[in-house]
Amino acid sequence: MTAKFPHHELYGLANQMNRASTAVALLIAEGAGLETSALFNHRLGLAVGETFEVVSGSFLALDRQYITSEQQADIYERADALARKINAFRNTLR
Repeated sequence: MTAKFPHHELYGLANQMNRASTAVALLIAEGAGLETSALFNHRLGLAVGETFEVVSGSFLALDRQYITSEQQADIYERADALARKINAFRNTLR
């Protein structure tokens, strides 16, 4: 989706949203390889934060008219579902 952002956003909002979305998967993978549940739980918390960052970026993209309201709603719904699943899993680690 960020590939359609204006060129001047290549190293701005588009980059930030891409990095945040990538970080979600990488934090989960990194946490899975750690030795304690507490460390894994911490990385999962960071992953949820990155998910919220993507959502925040989508609101900015909507305000700047880079995406439609339907696209923003889709990002929001998917991110909300993912954050809920991650948090549910975190509850099993406590």
